[in-house]
Amino acid sequence: MGNTWKVLKTELDYKVALERTIDIFYAEKGTPESDELELLLLLVKDYEDRHYHIPDPDPIEVIKLKLEEKGLKQKDLEHIIGSKGYVSQVLSGKKELTLKMARGLHRYLGISADILLADTK
Repeated sequence: MGNTWKVLKTELDYKVALERTIDIFYAEKGTPESDELELLLLLVKDYEDRHYHIPDPDPIEVIKLKLEEKGLKQKDLEHIIGSKGYVSQVLSGKKELTLKMARGLHRYLGISADILLADTK
């Protein structure tokens, strides 16, 4: 197909571009296929950005996952969030995360501040 690529507007355009991308994925640098691959990657990413929304992860679910990954329990968050009951209320969604909690969880669990502060409602 060479350099006849245009902005991908339909699902069919996208599938054809994706197939071609896979076919020439290991093109040698400096070849026409390599240039075509660079263009196709941009076109495919553009189409995906416009048509496939990936929702932000729920901050509470990320906190629970991090606790599990690190072998920690809810009580291990008491020094950041507060009492056992308050930790439970936050992790059940009954209480909101505060900025202070988000900062502490970011430092303690290594969770991105963007995730912790995401507006999921």
